[in-house]
Amino acid sequence: MTPTTTRTAPPPQGLEALEARVRQDLAWLDLPAKNWLPTTEMNGEEVLPVAVIGAGMGGMAASAALRFLGVNAPIFDRSPAGFEGPWATTARMETLRSPKTLTGPALGKPSLTFRAWFESQFGIEEWDALDKIPRLQWMDYLRWYRKVLDLEVNNEHRVLAVHPRGADGVVQLDMQTPNGPRTVLARHVVLATGRDGLGGAWVPPMSDKLPRNVWAHSSDEMDYGTLKGKRVGVVGAGASAMDSAATALESGAASVDLLIRRADIPRVNKGKGAGSPGLTYGHERLADEWKWKIRHYINVQQVPPPRGSTLRVSRHENARFNLGTQMLDLEYVNDGTRDEIRVTTNKGVFKFDFLIFSTGFRIDWSQRSEFAAIAPFARSWKDRFEHPVGEDDQELADSPDLGPSFELQEKTPGTCPGLSRVHVFSYPAALSHGTVSGDIPAVSVGAQRIAQGIASTLYAEDIDWHFGNLQTFEEPEVFGDEWTPAEPPVQEEVPS
Repeated sequence: MTPTTTRTAPPPQGLEALEARVRQDLAWLDLPAKNWLPTTEMNGEEVLPVAVIGAGMGGMAASAALRFLGVNAPIFDRSPAGFEGPWATTARMETLRSPKTLTGPALGKPSLTFRAWFESQFGIEEWDALDKIPRLQWMDYLRWYRKVLDLEVNNEHRVLAVHPRGADGVVQLDMQTPNGPRTVLARHVVLATGRDGLGGAWVPPMSDKLPRNVWAHSSDEMDYGTLKGKRVGVVGAGASAMDSAATALESGAASVDLLIRRADIPRVNKGKGAGSPGLTYGHERLADEWKWKIRHYINVQQVPPPRGSTLRVSRHENARFNLGTQMLDLEYVNDGTRDEIRVTTNKGVFKFDFLIFSTGFRIDWSQRSEFAAIAPFARSWKDRFEHPVGEDDQELADSPDLGPSFELQEKTPGTCPGLSRVHVFSYPAALSHGTVSGDIPAVSVGAQRIAQGIASTLYAEDIDWHFGNLQTFEEPEVFGDEWTPAEPPVQEEVPS
């Protein structure tokens, strides 16, 4: 018998080898394209072609896609370097819920994928054994993505105001930086500001009855170690609720009660079932009625919490899932021995020391003072679309009504010239464009769409300049010495 041989996986190549591969891949594709835009200044100050606000996954993907097209698009982010986005700050899940095979912000380049990054360090066998991507490992990958693409990120830059200046065709950004105030001018601005990009966390109005130090929203940065020994309530049953509850329990909370309004926790992720290249590329071309119907259905069905996150909570004996429990009132009292929160529900009164609202986000321009100059003029879906009876949906009604390049549009034409130079590349774009601007599965599609749209707009804006370059272009490809003119043929006399 011929002896069998066992094939072993090749050893990991290391990040240096992968980074060399990235450089080679981009060189083979002749990327990034050379700059093709005119240099623009205003009163001696540089005007950027594009400024991107937000250096999370979406902002970096958009900046990289623009750069590949030869458009400079530096990023400005309020966070310290390496802590952009939620992954290392407010996110509390153990792993991502997305399948590990999704290509994320790779922009169609295999060497830029998480898988390439992972296998280059840990090998194929470790990749095969990996179930879901650990949250902090995903953050490490995004840090590497920024490094290997040499993206220009200006950290600790907090945007204070966004002012479209219609008269001179620029958007003015007023920012606070470690070195003091800074003003940046750009022809176009991309708002890659995340899940709460045009608003913020939402909590029930009755939360006003509680002192601010005894409650938090699940998106708040906080030290969960302060909950040790405390009775904690968590309002909600989504992913963030499970992650908050589990983190509190793991930090030593005496007990955690989840107050869940629904009679049952959602079981099926309808959004996952709808995912396909057809929807990814086709949503923006659907009739408004279909856009609304699809997004409304997914909202109503709700996304279930990940199985792993739910098991992370239920393995604790001091965790309680209170289904069908609707919060009716809040009260903060001192019963003579301790201060406590009393939550009146349809199933009785719960007593807590701390309350966490996992109640999602709202599109609410009033929460974002930096957008005060544009908020009154931006058109939302409720301003022009009458949704079908029975399909009321506040999130969709408040969603910005965006153009083909994710640009804001005026509610009343002429009231805010230059508004269309501001582009929304964050979750609120989902109704207009589908989920291509904030979630891992299709962020590359969205980044390439917005980059191509802005690049084409910039070209059209400068068409006189480009046509002038076309006319004056005089680099010869043929020099006249490539041939010898033929002698004219000898004319023979024709006999008369």
